[in-house]
Amino acid sequence: MARKSGSEVLRIDGREVTITHAAKVLFPAAKITKLDVAQYYVAVAEGALRGAGGRPNMLVRYPNGIDGEFFFQKRAPESRPDWMEVVELKFPSGRSAEELVPRDAAALAWMANLGCLELHPHPVRAEDLDHPDELRVDLDPVPGVKWSQVREVAMVAKAALEDLGLAGWPKTSGKRGLHIYVRIERRWTFDEVRRAALALAREVERRAPELATSKWWKEERQGVFVDYNQNAKDRTIASAYSVRPTPQATVSAPLDWKEVADAEPEDFTLDNMPKRFKRVGDRHAGIDAHAGSLERLLELFERQGGGDAPWPPHYKKQAGEPARVQPSKRRKLPVIEIGRAKHKDDALGGFERWKKRHPQAAKHLQPADVLVDQMRGRYTAWYRVRVNLQHVPPKLQPPQEPLDPDENTLSSS
Repeated sequence: MARKSGSEVLRIDGREVTITHAAKVLFPAAKITKLDVAQYYVAVAEGALRGAGGRPNMLVRYPNGIDGEFFFQKRAPESRPDWMEVVELKFPSGRSAEELVPRDAAALAWMANLGCLELHPHPVRAEDLDHPDELRVDLDPVPGVKWSQVREVAMVAKAALEDLGLAGWPKTSGKRGLHIYVRIERRWTFDEVRRAALALAREVERRAPELATSKWWKEERQGVFVDYNQNAKDRTIASAYSVRPTPQATVSAPLDWKEVADAEPEDFTLDNMPKRFKRVGDRHAGIDAHAGSLERLLELFERQGGGDAPWPPHYKKQAGEPARVQPSKRRKLPVIEIGRAKHKDDALGGFERWKKRHPQAAKHLQPADVLVDQMRGRYTAWYRVRVNLQHVPPKLQPPQEPLDPDENTLSSS
């Protein structure tokens, strides 16, 4: 490792990667620097590349650390080493962009220098952009759901997959949820893979209706949401070994199924994951040898007879998709909006003020009644907080008030 003014030059398998502003602190509480992030990805490169390597990656950049603004970048920077591979993706919007395709540890370090804490690969290989080789099961708990329930749902999903002839590979999301990756043969389109994921979500809900839900609208959810829409084209989630923007720098940790019962999300951090990796290796080392067929899941979809389910809001209306109308509008549920903000804590601060203004209503709320939405635009994300007053007696239901906070530069879509 050589040193330049304010920079560090990492020599990685014959390549040189300059980490500029190497001492910049990206995680203030944990005192983790940009150089620490780059060195972390070099240390776990074998596993990280198994999850994100050879795939186009969207960049999620935190140039000033987790307390600063972050942004999404689909297009690869024009200024890049000649050894950084790119591939052109076409998106549902009709746009296209060249995205980075990391192939080695040096590429991961170079991305870390851009402030990319997380790896966000698409579920396709650069050699075949039309046929995913991965079905992604995203278990997303509603507010108030305990981690133990997420584990229970994961085991239900595991059993369902095995009954359908598929192997699931679990990992912590690095935050509140859990992911299960399923390698599949490259025979199906994005729409077919999403349909298979929807069938799986409905099957998990059927097996554990008190624990899990396949309902897309947050107003209808309870328990753990099995997010089938993560399989829609152009959707990405943080892959294995991704560093997450949490104070302690947790990471998305691949697990053996035997570890799921005892694993806690905060057990795995940027600081200790390299030691675990050196000790036990990559828990997903065998994933590529277990590509399965979606035929039985697609047959299950037809037998379920439920038809399509809502797509994410920025996708065009799909053939056979039900009316894309929120239940609160369709059935006139008593949902009010509290506030909008660029930062989640600011949006939730408005909710805390609302509770102080309306304590009698607040005491009737259940965890699932508080709807916190991350609204993702083309380049940035912002947060919206709504409250479903369905459990509040009508005479105690507050009316819609001016938004607090109300950052009026945010999109209303």
